[in-house]
Amino acid sequence: MRSLSTLWLMISFSFITAPILANPDNKSPSKRFTAERVFDMEYANDPQVSPDGKTIVYVRQSMDQMTDQDAGKLWILDIKSGTNRPLIADRNASSPRWSPDGKSLVFNSSHDGKPELRRVFIDSGMSFSLAQLHKGASGVVWSPNGKQLAFSMFVEADKPSFAKPVKQPKGANWNKPFNVIDDMTFRFDGAGYLQDGASQIFTIPVNGGTPRQVTFEDAGLASPQWLGNNTLLLTGNLAKDRDLDPIESEIYTLNLADLNIAPLTTRDGPDHSPVVSPNGETIAFRGYDDKTLSYQQDDLYLIDADGSNVRPLAEKFAGSIGQTVWAPNGKSLLVLSEDHGVLSLFNISLKGKETKVVTNIGGTSIGRPYADGSFSVSKGKKPVIAFTAGFSDRPAEVGLVSLNGKNKQILTALNDDVLPYLEMSPIQEIKVKSSHDGQEIEAWVAFPPDFKADGSYPMILEIHGGPYAMYGPFFASEIQRYAAEGYVTVWVNPRGSTGYGEEFALAIDLAYPGYDYDDLMTVVDEVVAKKYADPERLFVTGGSGGGILTAWITTKTQRFAAAASIKPVINWMTMALAADIGQYVRRHWVRADPWADPEAFLKRSPIRYVDKVKTPTLLMVGEEDFRTPAWEAEQYYTALKMLEVDTALIRVPSAPHYIASRPSRLISKTDNIMGWFAKYDPAKKKSTEAKAEGASQ
Repeated sequence: MRSLSTLWLMISFSFITAPILANPDNKSPSKRFTAERVFDMEYANDPQVSPDGKTIVYVRQSMDQMTDQDAGKLWILDIKSGTNRPLIADRNASSPRWSPDGKSLVFNSSHDGKPELRRVFIDSGMSFSLAQLHKGASGVVWSPNGKQLAFSMFVEADKPSFAKPVKQPKGANWNKPFNVIDDMTFRFDGAGYLQDGASQIFTIPVNGGTPRQVTFEDAGLASPQWLGNNTLLLTGNLAKDRDLDPIESEIYTLNLADLNIAPLTTRDGPDHSPVVSPNGETIAFRGYDDKTLSYQQDDLYLIDADGSNVRPLAEKFAGSIGQTVWAPNGKSLLVLSEDHGVLSLFNISLKGKETKVVTNIGGTSIGRPYADGSFSVSKGKKPVIAFTAGFSDRPAEVGLVSLNGKNKQILTALNDDVLPYLEMSPIQEIKVKSSHDGQEIEAWVAFPPDFKADGSYPMILEIHGGPYAMYGPFFASEIQRYAAEGYVTVWVNPRGSTGYGEEFALAIDLAYPGYDYDDLMTVVDEVVAKKYADPERLFVTGGSGGGILTAWITTKTQRFAAAASIKPVINWMTMALAADIGQYVRRHWVRADPWADPEAFLKRSPIRYVDKVKTPTLLMVGEEDFRTPAWEAEQYYTALKMLEVDTALIRVPSAPHYIASRPSRLISKTDNIMGWFAKYDPAKKKSTEAKAEGASQ
């Protein structure tokens, strides 16, 4: 009898099939974006422009076939000459940050599997270790005088116990010690079961030495920022009931002379991400007054350095406030904001006047087309901005633009060795009026190479997660894979998506899933009406929030030939009681107690309506997913089996919620989804039946 693990392994690979439109000529490489091409992709990340605006250091990300990692190396760009070369040879490097004088920078790395904080001098290219750390350093920042660094790092604490362990004999092989848990959040996606301890703040001289721990709190503190050379601003939640209020945070000051911690903000709601003005007199930060909703946009605030005179800035700004940096002259703030499917950079004056500087920032979400990117700004009278430039036909490049929005340049072409020789899928934007209420819904379609609108193509509807997130017209390996194999591929920002204003996002508050279903179906109707797809060859998939919507769709319609629900929420009761964000689900999402009002949870749960499902449905989840844990997918799988609906369950070994965090998993994910769809494709069934009939005659 086969073991269960063997059966899971068989399921995990049994749906991988030959490409729908595979190149039969094995002597020449395919011009399609084949599975192997995922490993060829490179992209620019975290571009940091030097203080003098002459040089950019960025992380050049590439897919390492041997380690199966998305690995980063530091590269340096001379803006005037365009010279682009490696800065250091470290295989894994991240988070480069310039010194105030622009002569060196620090970065995170690892050697022999141990995290390390290093400094490199630009003139010589020589780097050295500032400290080998027991845990990774986060949020490293230079002091204004360039003499110290501050960062956060996890520090272990004593484990709780109710009994003193008996001393075991030398050489004995006893069971491991019991794990006693007394925190509400005891496991977290991407981290697994949490160690006892908290994130603490450290400082270290810029020439290296022993890190000095400067906080010793039971709760975590992070994201240090310098206020002068002797005070730090920190973000965290030191309240005793912090586990019950998962979004709450305050900004604190830490005096490095006496290590006294004092709150700078005190309201009910998250305050975070402080940035200090060039003259040190004003602090900008993000946050909002907590209304106990499932979503609220961050607003922008100013506060004097002494903690007085808190005031909002740009109250009429419609977008959410993302990464925020002071302009060098201290008269305005640069704000990254989600903007109708793309990321745009705005310059907001201290009087609240807003000007769009540059748009289409993004391209660093390599798997699915999320809008994800960043920027940095130089000093001086003519500052320039380095940013990740997003495109529909290639991953992120390094972009450059003046503070006034002029002289935009793209400084890299990281995939010109590959993409010009491939038939990449063209992308088209479409907008529809939702059948529910006429609300405008934005979507995009990727077409297979040599596409003709003749109504014959299979279609995949790919739904984003979040659900408070946003897709955009950006390159994504998963989308390109689907289109390369012959699928018209559609992705949508239904109501609940961010980037279209807070009201649009909150349309699903206490109503998710809900009318977002109508938004998605309206887009599918439009695609079919345009003869982009065969109405008999429709398929649907999505991950996380897209996973629950996929499952929800199968409870409401049979128009799809097959479905693939990836890492879904299936039962809001078990999400509230066993997921890593359970208290958030209970307090903000459903705003009820599962033991007192189970109907509030079940009425929006696909498991309640599973008896209506007829669509063949694949479930997939990471075995180490603690965001939408494996038992969510397992509930739906088991129910479908009991109801004799065609189904299969794929458990992805070692994978957290982000299944595609390793290139091979991205490939296996998309290929298994397409294999499942091919199994139920009516056109393939007809072709198989016709061949069988011909053979019998």
